[in-house]
Amino acid sequence: MANESPPLSVDQEPQTAAVPAMSTSRLRLRERSIDDAEALFEDMSDPAVMSWWSRAPFASVAELRANFAPSPSGWRTWAITRQGDDRAIGFVAAGEKRQGGVSEIGYLLARDAQGRGIAQEAVTAVIDRLFAEGQRRVFADCDPENRESIALLERLGFQLEGRLRAEWQTHMGTRDSLIYGLLTAEWRARTG
Repeated sequence: MANESPPLSVDQEPQTAAVPAMSTSRLRLRERSIDDAEALFEDMSDPAVMSWWSRAPFASVAELRANFAPSPSGWRTWAITRQGDDRAIGFVAAGEKRQGGVSEIGYLLARDAQGRGIAQEAVTAVIDRLFAEGQRRVFADCDPENRESIALLERLGFQLEGRLRAEWQTHMGTRDSLIYGLLTAEWRARTG
């Protein structure tokens, strides 16, 4: 069974699962902390980097630290670091949906770390973890103009499942959203 815990009632908050450290050949993923705000503020305050997010760029390190504070949201967030260097260069987040067995992912990578396969390596590690934990589906919500993120999802085997029209009211106005999904069997067929 994919999810052995009882389903949540409407008035229950989701419980956040552990955020175990993971390693790849080049990266270490660990639980993101509020102290990572200093390392990521330059990018998360940059309008170009934050253009595809559902919120405006952060105005201060203090505001970003508050956003990074632990919350009972049910989302787990891994800071992406390079092996041997604990400074965060991005993060991957995953939140299990209320029905269980389905998780949404999101990610951000510092501009100076992009173009080297780091996002793909980090997201792959988190997807491996989610499916090993018994998730049956992982999906991502992506702006239709975010070509880099769409390309990453497609390289990982995600399939376009649909377009939600006028889904987000953001700092850029009302935006559509593309939903990309990946099933356990599809992932296992790709990764062995």
